[in-house]
Amino acid sequence: QVQLVESGGGLVQPGGSLRLSCAASGFTFSNYAMNWYRQAPGKERELVAAISSTGGSTNHAGSVKGRFTISRDNAKNTVYLQMHSLKPEDTAVYYCNAQRLAYGNKYNYWGQGTQVTVSS
Repeated sequence: QVQLVESGGGLVQPGGSLRLSCAASGFTFSNYAMNWYRQAPGKERELVAAISSTGGSTNHAGSVKGRFTISRDNAKNTVYLQMHSLKPEDTAVYYCNAQRLAYGNKYNYWGQGTQVTVSS
């Protein structure tokens, strides 16, 4: 059974930091690219950061570049999102996503999300 379980969200003041974690199980984690998405109320889900299966390549959305860092530990089947200098506009539900394209098939798994609220 595939599971992606996010943790680490919460309420933080502007300028603060949080680290999100996503623990994966039920599939071969090291074969999958991993992504963090977020969705704010009334807005579409957007890609925040992505990391390749080996961790050798990362990308971050322009709105978070220099403040957020995605990383992964394939030995622990976990992907992280370190967030610094948080702003009220970072408030959203953050989702972990696993993707793989193999043999013409696309595999796409989602976590349940974790709420991040940035407010004074």
